[in-house]
Amino acid sequence: MNNTVEMNETLIRKMLAYYSGDPARIQHYTKVYTYASMIGHAEHLSDELQHILETAAILHDIGIKIAEEKYHCSTGPLQEKEGPSIVRTFLADSGMTEAQVERIAYLVGHHHTLTGIDGMDYQILIEADYLVNASEKTYSPANVQNFMNTSMKTESGKKLAKALFRL
Repeated sequence: MNNTVEMNETLIRKMLAYYSGDPARIQHYTKVYTYASMIGHAEHLSDELQHILETAAILHDIGIKIAEEKYHCSTGPLQEKEGPSIVRTFLADSGMTEAQVERIAYLVGHHHTLTGIDGMDYQILIEADYLVNASEKTYSPANVQNFMNTSMKTESGKKLAKALFRL
């Protein structure tokens, strides 16, 4: 097994412990991770960018728990506010470089922000999270089509959306 796979599995186990007893949250981040991984591979990301994307996908909603504890609410902006510091703690012993950890913290801190997307890792995380949310919250086909037309940039993400929602 390669180092990236081992790191992802370790991180998933940490998140299982973090969200123990909350199967919906656990299932959400595992689906986002799966879709992000699929799209990233199909878009031929470099190994490093793929690893950053997959790590951010696993951790993307890590701010929810603290937001709910502090504010009794977990809106996107609160998740984005609280997530980055927890990401840094989770990844402190990961062996990742400081630049990699900071990029992942940035992605977690912006995963609900559709403006200023500055890389394929960010774009794919937005697409994967949207697709999972659309399925879990039963968005209308028109809503999904509108997101595809306005916000999706990857052909792989669009193909996945079409397959998931029969568009």
